[in-house]
Amino acid sequence: MNASNPTIPPSPTLPRPLAWPMGLLPMAAHSTVLVTFLNRVFASALREGEMDFLEGKIMLVRVRDAGLRYRITMRNRKLKPELSRRKYDLSIEGSIYDYLLLASRREDADTLFFNRRLRLGGSTELGLYMKNFLDAFELEGPWASKMTKLLDGATSAVGRFS
Repeated sequence: MNASNPTIPPSPTLPRPLAWPMGLLPMAAHSTVLVTFLNRVFASALREGEMDFLEGKIMLVRVRDAGLRYRITMRNRKLKPELSRRKYDLSIEGSIYDYLLLASRREDADTLFFNRRLRLGGSTELGLYMKNFLDAFELEGPWASKMTKLLDGATSAVGRFS
């Protein structure tokens, strides 16, 4: 039996009518948009080598309720879409809501992983590095407060679907 944290509401899922259009775009297009965004968000961490543990590794990010899968790698301190069929080294799986809880800082990485809301697969060592990085990461820069408000609003909106 899984014990769950009573402070975390059940994970709402994205309604099919909202998830369906996202599946129409090719994975390469989704992945390019995602890594462009992540390179901006993690710019200082990438520059300072805080994500070097991903160099040459493949990370699979799966968004269950949206039916999306992203394969990401890092080369020369820059995240890139990985379109090869090479096996991934690390996988992270969760719902859009759970990723938003993490990004908006409503829940910390430890809580989400401990309660199996976000699941890691593959290399245990790489997964631990990623979990610790996500837990310690703080948004910074002139757009950080706007991004935080946007993420918080998106989390609230998706949370209403439950």
